[in-house]
Amino acid sequence: MTESALSEPATAVIAVGGNALAPASARSSIHDQFRHTRAALGPIVDLALDGWNLCIVHGNGPQVGDELVRNELARGEVTANPLGVLVAATAGWIGYMIQQSLENALRRHGSERDVATIITQVHVSPDDPALMEPTKFIGHGIPDARAQALIAEGHAVKRDARGRWRRVVGSPRPIAIHELESIRRLVEAGTVVVAGGGGGIPVYRDAILGWEGVDAVVDKDLVAAVLARDLDARLLIILTDVDAVYLDYGTPSQRRLERLTAEAAAHLDEAGTFGEGSMGPKVRAAIDFVRRTGGRAVITELSRGRDAVRGEAGTTITAESQ
Repeated sequence: MTESALSEPATAVIAVGGNALAPASARSSIHDQFRHTRAALGPIVDLALDGWNLCIVHGNGPQVGDELVRNELARGEVTANPLGVLVAATAGWIGYMIQQSLENALRRHGSERDVATIITQVHVSPDDPALMEPTKFIGHGIPDARAQALIAEGHAVKRDARGRWRRVVGSPRPIAIHELESIRRLVEAGTVVVAGGGGGIPVYRDAILGWEGVDAVVDKDLVAAVLARDLDARLLIILTDVDAVYLDYGTPSQRRLERLTAEAAAHLDEAGTFGEGSMGPKVRAAIDFVRRTGGRAVITELSRGRDAVRGEAGTTITAESQ
C-alpha cells in the first residue's frame, strides 16, 4: 500500500523475531547482529516511506539465552542478574541496533523521520500459571551432554519443534503496556518507535512496593498484538523464519495456508495444528488482533516482508474471507 492510498496515516505494528538478528544456525557476534539487523529492515523501510505510522516489536530469544550463559560462566566473579533485568538489557542493545540501522536506511532514502526506542514494561499477573510452567524457548540449541547437565542443575530444558534441546522459561500472558501513552504520542507524531523489545519486561503491581519485576519472558508476538490493538493499528506483520503457516509442517504432506479467517485459524489452533513453541503463539497473536480490531495480520518469513506488505506473501489472517 502506498502513501497515496492512505487517506490518513495508518498504523502498522511489525514483530521481528530475535532469530532474524542472530540466526540459530550460527553463533553471532555483535557485528554479525548489526549486519543481520540492517538486512532485516527492508519491509520496515518500505512502510515508513509509504507514510505508515510504525511501531516495531522484536524478540530476544537468542540474545537473552546468551546472557544467561554469561551469567553462568561469570557467577564466580560477579553477581548474576535476574532474568527480568536481562530482558531489559537485551531490549536496550537490540533497540540500539534497530534504531541506528533504521535511521541510516531512512536517511539514504531521503526520509527525515525520527526513530526512538522505549524500554517497555508489560503488565502481567503474578498468579499467571505460566510462571510455574516454563514453555517459552530461549537461547540457541544445546548439545545433549550440556542439556543433561543443565537439567541436573535444576534448569528447565526441553526439545523444541525441531528436536533441539533449548532452555525454557515462564511466559505469562501480557495484559497491558505500561508505557502505552508515551508510545502512542510518538507514533502519532510520525516517529518510528521500537517498543516491547524482547516482549517487554514483565511487571506486576505490588500493594506495598508498587510496580515490581517478574523473572520471565513475555512472548513478543502476543505483546505486538496487544500494542497493535491498543494503538488502533490497521496492520500487524509477524516476521519469522518460515515463509508461511503450514498444515502438517515438516512432513511430506505439509500444505501452505495462504489465507485464513480468524475463526478458521482458531479452530486449527484448538486442534493442536500449530507447534506450541513455534507457530502457535504467532497464530494466536494474529487471531487476537484481528478479532479485536478487524485489521489484517500477516505471518511470513523475513525475506518476504516486502511482499507481505502488499498481501503477496505469507499467511494472511482476516476477520472475514476476502
